[in-house]
Amino acid sequence: MFVRETRMVYPVFPGETNHYGTLFGGTVMAWMDQAAFVAATRHARRKVVTVHADAVDFKHPVPLGSIVELVARVVEVGRTSMRVAVELWVEPLEGERYLAAQGGFVLVALDASGRPTPVPPLEG
Repeated sequence: MFVRETRMVYPVFPGETNHYGTLFGGTVMAWMDQAAFVAATRHARRKVVTVHADAVDFKHPVPLGSIVELVARVVEVGRTSMRVAVELWVEPLEGERYLAAQGGFVLVALDASGRPTPVPPLEG
């Protein structure tokens, strides 16, 4: 069985925010890359590395004190690569949950020698 979706949750602490009290964009991208890495690793069951990041669209700021949930899904598989779509959802202290950022990542599976190696196809 291959897992197509991964969810990760992080609290937004003061050390991760800028002078506006919102999450640094670089932190958003790092968390998204980590979620993509976990999703791809769970699918391939091999060592994987990020080889490409699509445009990350920042739709709304992420305020200090929020809880964020990253949802990463393997959406396409090549011979040795996987495309992973990642969404970052915000659960603010007050108000409704909202989509704050989304982006895509391409990861490649590697064998023990560090060479690209085949990955399983997506199931149904």
